Amino acid sequence: MSATPATPPPALRPYLTARHELLWDEADAFAAEHVAPRAVRMEAAPGRVERKVADLMAARGWFAVTVPAAFGGLGAGHVAKTILVHRIARVSAAAAAILQASLIPVGALLHFASYEQKGRWLPRVADGSLLLSIGVTEPLAGGHIGGIETTAERVGNQWVITGSKIHIGNSHLAGAHLVIARTAKAGASTSQALTAFMVEADRPGLSVPGHRAGLGLHGFSAGCLDLDHVRVPDDNVVGEIGQGLSVAQSSSILYGRPNLAAVSLGIHEAVVATTTARLKTRPRYRGTLSDLPVLRDRIGAMEARLRAGRILAYQSVHLLDQGLPCDADLINAKYLGHQWAAQSAQDAMELHGAHALDRDYVLQRLWRDIQYTYPPAGTGEVQRMRLADAAFDEDHIQWSERLAAEAAWARPTPPPHEPPYAAPRESRPPRTGRCRWSPSPAGTGGTHPGDRPFQPRKRHRDPARDDQRTDHPSDANAAARRPTPREGLCTPRDRSEDRAVGGHRPPVHPRHPREPPLPAPLQAPCHRAPPIHHPAGGLSHGGQAGSEAQPRTAAAAPSRR
Repeated sequence: MSATPATPPPALRPYLTARHELLWDEADAFAAEHVAPRAVRMEAAPGRVERKVADLMAARGWFAVTVPAAFGGLGAGHVAKTILVHRIARVSAAAAAILQASLIPVGALLHFASYEQKGRWLPRVADGSLLLSIGVTEPLAGGHIGGIETTAERVGNQWVITGSKIHIGNSHLAGAHLVIARTAKAGASTSQALTAFMVEADRPGLSVPGHRAGLGLHGFSAGCLDLDHVRVPDDNVVGEIGQGLSVAQSSSILYGRPNLAAVSLGIHEAVVATTTARLKTRPRYRGTLSDLPVLRDRIGAMEARLRAGRILAYQSVHLLDQGLPCDADLINAKYLGHQWAAQSAQDAMELHGAHALDRDYVLQRLWRDIQYTYPPAGTGEVQRMRLADAAFDEDHIQWSERLAAEAAWARPTPPPHEPPYAAPRESRPPRTGRCRWSPSPAGTGGTHPGDRPFQPRKRHRDPARDDQRTDHPSDANAAARRPTPREGLCTPRDRSEDRAVGGHRPPVHPRHPREPPLPAPLQAPCHRAPPIHHPAGGLSHGGQAGSEAQPRTAAAAPSRR
């Protein structure tokens, strides 16, 4: 099998649905048509910020791949997000970096913003009119969140922010920045000292210095933000005052690390494909370089690392979509994904000899680009420390479980024949009517789930039997107490049984009293189709752990058993 398969390899089938495979093909086609021609120009002009690729991805709604449909997003989940970043990174890691960098602040808004704030910001992200960035790293503190020196002081009903941020992805493209600043006095605990603010790019006092090219990722903007007494209103506070550490850490774990694992995977695949293609065509002795056992040994090690990294990247986000605790898996995917890809890139440079030193050769670009997946979201040492916490059972906060619990209740069910991230209607292939959870038809011998004819899951509720159903053997009147959805609005089915995988049930967080009903422009139509994917319910995140939980719909949320 080729190192960069045109279709998903069989090892990924447990994590992908038929709709994921459609998205895989769409991302490959996009990368070939739009990204590949521009990648050459991006390398030729490293001092220029690439904007066209960002516009094209925004037009497809990919910056809102995890945003619920109620806010105009695709609501496709983290596996879908990984597919997009991974497949684009095979062609250009810089283009993939543009996508993944703006997905991190989107996740922060999903998890911590109030419902009014989500309605204010997320629809603009979904329609492509707004890109976001997140500002945490500082010139002196670096990535040490506890050392943040940017301050925010309250003056009346406004906050005055002063400080500097560096290495900010999409700093020159973003229309708004999620800035973490210190709001407590000296001596306060870091867990209570920081607060997150949305700062629009046109606020007086905010400046972005000119773009400076780096070692790699040419075309990707990772610049500075200078905030000189920038005033923002109270409405721009994301989460609660003093909750900035949670906003930054959860976004880094749930979005930053899996995103970087996907970038590393795309680079890794390109490295192996480039190296094997050269060795097969380079004559030596009476054959080619690929015939030499000593070189085949090196290639075998590269292929082993690639296959293992691919499984880690997709398995971790699959668990995240299931609402299962997987913080350590996400950390491990980022840590080993980079380490293995960097080792393969170094081996490839050595196998190419002097040819690898040619600046115009693609392998040198791959080697330079892989260096950029090491520092963000914590260096290797930080990842190992967090993994040690897991080994000693000291990772007391599982953001993957804590913030994913509301997703199943907040996401409206998608239309039955319109995968939200498939091709436009006029260009879509006919729907095959297949889904991964259907039972295998007779005589197929257990074929791949994606090849099985569609049948509704047996766990689906039969509306005709509502009068016979009870929520518990001891509660015969439970069905009668179930609230009736308001006409015209979508009330997703109760997914509590689906989420109880292996006896595990994610915690339920109360709805925050501040959250109003769903605004009229964001009302979602009612559909009763099966979900996009996964029996755990919910493919995207919404709500805030322990504080604000995004409501299921505008109608009253059904009682949770």
